Amino acid sequence: QVQLVESGGGVVQAGGSLRLSCAASLRTFSSSAMGWFRQAPGKEREFVAAINWSGDRTYYTDSVKGRFTVSRDNAKNTVFLQMNTLKPEDAAVYYCAARLKPDYSRNSYYTAEDHDYWGQGTQVTVSS
Repeated sequence: QVQLVESGGGVVQAGGSLRLSCAASLRTFSSSAMGWFRQAPGKEREFVAAINWSGDRTYYTDSVKGRFTVSRDNAKNTVFLQMNTLKPEDAAVYYCAARLKPDYSRNSYYTAEDHDYWGQGTQVTVSS
């Protein structure tokens, strides 16, 4: 059974940093692309960042470029999201997702339906 477990969420002041982790019990993790999505109350789930199987290609939504960094450690079956200069509008539940393919075609990283497994999410709260 595949499990994705996010951790590292919490409460932080605006301008602060958090590092999210997602540990995957996925046998094919090292050949799977991984994504991060978020959902704020009353809003739809939105794409945040993604990374291909080897980590040499990363993708970001415009609002987090230059502030967030996605990375992975295939030896530990873990993907990370380093979030710096956090803003109140970054507050949401953050989800990691696994795609059972090594990379994304076109802009499929934006699409939740192009991911096969999801974690339960971790809450990020940013106080102003």
